[in-house]
Amino acid sequence: MTHQPQSDDQQTPAVSEETASAAAPTPTPAAVKPSPAARPRRSAAPVAPAPAVPPTPVEEAAAFARVSEDGHVVLIDGEEEVAVGQVPEATQEEALAYFVRKYDDVRAQMALAEQRIAAGAPSSELGKAVGQIRTAVDERHMVGDLAALRTRLAALETLLSDYRAAEQEARQAAQAEQLAAREAIVAEAEQYAQTPAERMPWKQASARMAELFDEWKAAQKAGPRLGKSVEDGLWKRFRGARTAFDKTRRAHFSQLDAKSAEAKQVKERLIARAEELSTSTDWGVTAGKYRDLMDEWKRAPRASRKDDDALWARFRAAQDVFFAARKAQNAEIDREFGENLKVKEQILADGQKLLPFTDVKAGRRALNELRGRWEEAGKVPRGDIRRMEDGFRKLEDALKQAEQEHWQRTNPETKARTNSALSQLEETIAGLEADLEKAKAAGDQKAIARAQEALDARLQWKQALEASASQLR
Repeated sequence: MTHQPQSDDQQTPAVSEETASAAAPTPTPAAVKPSPAARPRRSAAPVAPAPAVPPTPVEEAAAFARVSEDGHVVLIDGEEEVAVGQVPEATQEEALAYFVRKYDDVRAQMALAEQRIAAGAPSSELGKAVGQIRTAVDERHMVGDLAALRTRLAALETLLSDYRAAEQEARQAAQAEQLAAREAIVAEAEQYAQTPAERMPWKQASARMAELFDEWKAAQKAGPRLGKSVEDGLWKRFRGARTAFDKTRRAHFSQLDAKSAEAKQVKERLIARAEELSTSTDWGVTAGKYRDLMDEWKRAPRASRKDDDALWARFRAAQDVFFAARKAQNAEIDREFGENLKVKEQILADGQKLLPFTDVKAGRRALNELRGRWEEAGKVPRGDIRRMEDGFRKLEDALKQAEQEHWQRTNPETKARTNSALSQLEETIAGLEADLEKAKAAGDQKAIARAQEALDARLQWKQALEASASQLR
């Protein structure tokens, strides 16, 4: 069979001698285990430039070929001879060099495949490239050491197999990580969806649910694809959690709005009543009504914070109108009663001069005169009422105390009881004095001591009774 040379645009580019340096070493399987982070998700890796492969010297390749004078080239592959083609109108050396370049092209493709494995290119693309190399080697349209080429190709195929296994392992690990991340997002969303409305931190939860949706989209975009059934199942759960959360939130805030509207109506009615009372001049009664309104306000339901603050400001303003008017009225009254206060302060000063009351009759007359002046003086400012009343009450208490003491001194029954006790005590003392003399005459020291002790006690008692009797006279 005659193999005609291909046109330039159909040939695999040959590696020039100027760029060749040294043959690329064959990587070992352990050197090409892919890193999950190093490879793109599924996009095709950019095609790297062909590595520099030194051309095979024609004189070395001549050991694996025979070339006829008419340009027919035969490959010597071990014990086999294979006609690889003819290069018409070329010297034997040129014909041989043509098919040697094809051999070098395959070596360059192998080196490129090894380089792309080391760079982490997708195994699907690498498998196609290695398959094309395998076809070229099997067809043997080249001249060179085919045995060495097959050995290197076998190593490359083993390397690719290990690479595919490592890539699969990395892909599974990345998918497991992606699944865990998605599961965590779904679980957190479901936790919010299952939280009762009354215990939900709505502001924080709403912000977090929005963040979870962003995290879902980012994970879906960046991470490896999960199986369709897994993706659909997780999305269904996540979408269901978000829907349940939104439904609960709408129902919750709708209920709050209804309660707020009801609270506003209740407090609007309280404000209306407060505004009606604001112009009243019945100070005591109206102040009591305002206290009742305040109690009702505290028991009323709360509206939204903004509405409640505005309602309270109106309610407080109505009260302020009334209490400001009452304060102004009291201030005017206090100014009118200021002179009365001066008079009563002088009355209290005059009463202090009567203390202590030694003559209860004269004291009673003087205090009655002061009371008359007190009544005539009239009212004093509200802030001084208690102080003035307490001051006059002290004068009255002092007179009552003096009268009580005078009665005790002049009570006939008390005087009679005192005189009778003195008489009995004097008789007892006389008996004790006689007992003491007898003990002394007998020289009985114990009897003397007992008699003297009893006598001394009675003498002290007698002294106290005599002092009390002198006060009763």
